[in-house]
Amino acid sequence: MAAFLDIPPLALSEEALEGLLEEFASRDGTDYGERERSLAEKVADLRSQLTRGELCLLFDQDSETWDLCPREEARRLLQAQEAPGDG
Repeated sequence: MAAFLDIPPLALSEEALEGLLEEFASRDGTDYGERERSLAEKVADLRSQLTRGELCLLFDQDSETWDLCPREEARRLLQAQEAPGDG
């Protein structure tokens, strides 16, 4: 089972957070609707969602990768790793 850490955005330097948001916003398959938006607009939107607590920054210690995910999904993943496993 993966070992996730919920990383508070303020724990990162501004430069590190900006780099993560830019990388996420430019991933293949990231869909922002019908209208094409600039990278700066996408990053600003992601930053706003993080600030409002709608998105979480999770770090997977096993794979040493990170991802942004909706708050409820992050909560589910974090609770699953805390619960005693059945199998």
